[in-house]
Amino acid sequence: MQQENAETIAVQALGWLAGQDDLLGVFMGATGVGADEIRKAAGHPDFLASVLDFLTMDDAWVVRFCDDAGLPYDAPMQARHALPGGGQVHWT
Repeated sequence: MQQENAETIAVQALGWLAGQDDLLGVFMGATGVGADEIRKAAGHPDFLASVLDFLTMDDAWVVRFCDDAGLPYDAPMQARHALPGGGQVHWT
């Protein structure tokens, strides 16, 4: 996947998170960003990678997002691998 396509999916995921009252606060708490910072950071590939890192922590979130966005279930992880740090393996 090209980085541009990956960024598009990550922006979609961010928009989806913004509409999920049950997840937005969790995301903001996990990343330490506030609403104003989200708007500023939304164009940065590193931040978009963190959006996908968060989303892919839970299969149920991935399924909800992909169903709502009309994407295959592996799209968020493929997008994550195309963004900065995506080639690094995390075993935690």
